[in-house]
Formats: sequence, C-alpha cells, structure tokens
Amino acid sequence: MLPFAPTAARPARFWRTTTFRAAAVATLALAITAFLVVTFVTRATNDAMSRATIAELDREGAALHRIYGRGGLDQLLRALQGRIDAGDMHLYTLIDADKRVIAGNLAEPPAFPADSRGGGTFRYRPPKDDADMPDRLAAGRVFALPNGLALTIARDIEPQRTYLAATNRTLGLGIALLALVGLAAGVALSRLILKRVDGMTAASRSIMAGNLAERLPRTDTDDELDRLAASLNAMLDRIELLMAGMKEVSDNIAHDLKTPLNRLRNRAEAALADQRGGPAWRAGLENTIEDADELMKTFNALLLIARLEAGAVENTKAPVEIGAMVEDLAELYEPAAEEAGLALEWHDAAGAPVYVRANRQLLGQAIANLIENAIKYAAPGDDNVAENRHPTISVVLTPKQGVVEIAVADRGPGIAAEDRDRALRRFARLEASRTKPGTGLGLSLVAAVARLHEGSLRLEDNRPGLRVLLSLPMMAAPVAGDAADNEPPREEGEGAWRKAQVN
Repeated sequence: MLPFAPTAARPARFWRTTTFRAAAVATLALAITAFLVVTFVTRATNDAMSRATIAELDREGAALHRIYGRGGLDQLLRALQGRIDAGDMHLYTLIDADKRVIAGNLAEPPAFPADSRGGGTFRYRPPKDDADMPDRLAAGRVFALPNGLALTIARDIEPQRTYLAATNRTLGLGIALLALVGLAAGVALSRLILKRVDGMTAASRSIMAGNLAERLPRTDTDDELDRLAASLNAMLDRIELLMAGMKEVSDNIAHDLKTPLNRLRNRAEAALADQRGGPAWRAGLENTIEDADELMKTFNALLLIARLEAGAVENTKAPVEIGAMVEDLAELYEPAAEEAGLALEWHDAAGAPVYVRANRQLLGQAIANLIENAIKYAAPGDDNVAENRHPTISVVLTPKQGVVEIAVADRGPGIAAEDRDRALRRFARLEASRTKPGTGLGLSLVAAVARLHEGSLRLEDNRPGLRVLLSLPMMAAPVAGDAADNEPPREEGEGAWRKAQVN
C-alpha cells in the first residue's frame, strides 16, 4: 500500500470538535459574566434598599426625639401608640434605665452586637395569636433619650428579603437556561459543521486514492468553509491540469523524440558498418552531432519553460522600450523573410516610446519565435496559401488601455479555432505541421514568457492565415537611474537558455 494511501478513520465526536469547544467556552464565559453581573446588581439593590431603610429610621427617630423634647414621656407614648395602630409593620420598643419595657409592639427589645453601632437586623415573631406564624426579619436602630430611656425603632424587611431571594432564583434559572441553550446551540452548530467537514474529508480521501476529478463540496453560502473549499478546488484544478500536462508531455516526448533518437542510433550503426572507414565514420559522427544538437535544443527549451513557470527569473526584469526591440527584431528577420519569398512589414501604432518591465532576453526570444513561425508556415508554395495572394508578414505594435499588443500576422494555413488552445501546449504539433521541422515548443515557450510578465497570448484568424497577439502590461517611462533596456543580471546557466531557439 502506498504510504499516503487513506485509511479508515473513526468519525469525530461533536464534543471533540473545535466548534463545540469554542461554543462551550463562549457559553461558560457568558454564564460567568452573567453570574457576576447578577451578583453585583443584587448586592447593589440590597445596599440601596438598606440605605433607604436606615435613612427612614433615622428620620423617624429624630421626629420622636423632638416629640419627647416638647411633650415629655406622655406625648411620646401617645405618638408611639398612634404609629403602632397605623400598622405598616412599624416596630417600636421603649425601655427605661432598668431595661424594663415601657411601651411598644415588640415582645422584647432586640439585642444588637456591640460593634453594630446601635443598629442591625434581627428575627422577631409578629404580635399575633397564630402560634405557627414564622419569624420575620427586621432592621432597627436604637436611639438614646433623656432620663436613661432607650427607643428602638425597626422596620419589617421580610418583603425585601423575599424579593431579593426570588430575584436571585429567577436570575439563577436564567443563567442555567442560558448555559443549556448555549450548549445546545454548540451541539447543533458542531453537528452542522462536522457534517460539512466530513464531506470534505471524504472528498479528500477520494482524491488521495487517485480520483483527481473529485472536488470538495460547497453549499453556496460563501462562508469560511465555502471559501476554503473554493480555494482548494482551484488548487486541485491546477494540480489536475499540471498532471494532465505532465502526462501529455511524457506522451509527446515518447512520441516526438523516438524518431530522432532512432535516427541517431541508425546513423551511428550505419557509420560503423560502412566499409569505407575513416571518411564514412567522420560523416556519421557529424550527422550524429547535428541530431544531438537538435535534441539539446529541445531539452533546453523544456528547461527554460519549466524555469519560467516557476518564476525563477522574476528578479531579472528591467524597463524595456518595446517598440525599439520589436523594430530591431523585424529588421533582423527581414532578410530571412525575403529569402523565403515573403515581405515583412513593421508598423508602430504607438507614435511614442512604450515601456514594459521585462526580461529583455526572454521577451526578445519570444517575439523572435513568433516571427520565425510566421516565416516558416507562410512561405510561398505551401498548399494552403492562395497563389494570387501577396505573401506578407506584418508585425504591429499597438498600445491599448494599459497594455501593449504585439501582433504577428501571416497568410499561411492558419490554425483551426478548435486547435488553438492545444497549439499552446508543449510538444503540441498539429497534423498540418508534421512535415515542418521543429519540436512543438515555440508557442508554449511564448505563452510561458507572457505569463511570467503578467501578460497573455492569443491566437486569432487572419482570414486567411494566423494572427498571434502577445499582450503585456505597460509601465510609466523610467526615471533617471533606471534606464530602459538595461541588461539584467544573468543567472548561471543562462548561456544554455540562449541556445533554446525553438524552430
């Protein structure tokens, strides 16, 4: 079994998922926060109610003190009785210097701790006939009066205590309900996400098993998982394309290199078998060297394309005046075109210098390949060229909305629309070009150079013939110190690349 082969895995439990753990932690944090808030609010409410009760006791104590000062003990007793008769859970106890109860509705005066500063809470039994009446909670203050009298004033705070207890229970149940709902939401969310992750896991196992056409499922919600699946699917598309390209390249190498290798071997055998000796061996070796040079050109071109696609020459770019470069190449190939019976026309539609940031050598090689292909396939005498049509190759440079287009057009046989994408692949040789010399790497090399420079390569119908458009992004004119057409630093092995002229 392969070391990366997928193995059966136990399904993950939702409580072990990151989503559930995150939901549980968030719920716990929210519950703790709610508990702290409830505790703070309850204590603040209790303190506020206690302060209000104490303030009320102080006011009433001051009022009764004034009554005693104006009318004496009799007036104070009548005031106390009136308040007791009014009800409202007002509690009073008046004792003399001998600790005897003189008046009030408490059976006995409350005993406050020594450090309570004459006040506090206490339990008392209401003055009613029902023996089963439970004790109640009250808060009181002790006020000293002249002649050794001590007046205790208290208020029943049992409703306040009951209210706070009921509030605490309600808020506690609310916190518990919040925690349960949060955990339930975490479980539901975990199950939903786990289901989607399980689908992605199943798809990835299928891909690892060799099914490169499989893709991660999406729900079209455009959430994080959908965006992740889209990115991975795009990566898988690229990998599948590269794998298909590798297979096609391998097949094409086996197909297109088999003939020259057999020819090289047969020539070597024929030279060894030739009875003429030295002269025949020399001629055989010369032919073998020529065939070996052609094979080296092919492999150097493959190396160059691979390095271009890997971006290995990204740091060798410099500003290039593209119009001057194309004009020089057109002049360079004009004699070759005339020798092939063709007229090569050059036209610069820009009317001013146009700059691109490029590797000068690679870009020049790409444009040279386009012109060489046009000369090769548009030569007079081709069965697909009309006899009465003037055989012309045109090279035109045109700036358009931030890009510059270099168009190389011929009047040759052209390429059918359904074959144009295939013509840009490595070793792709159409049936119409099988009789022409070459390796089928020319256009694929130009396409790789275009991608390296963030440009594009298109094939169009020239009616008749083929029109190739190389589009490159323009740049602003270089400033002083960044002069155009500076030769970039040459990397090791670049001399070998220069030999990769693909015919």
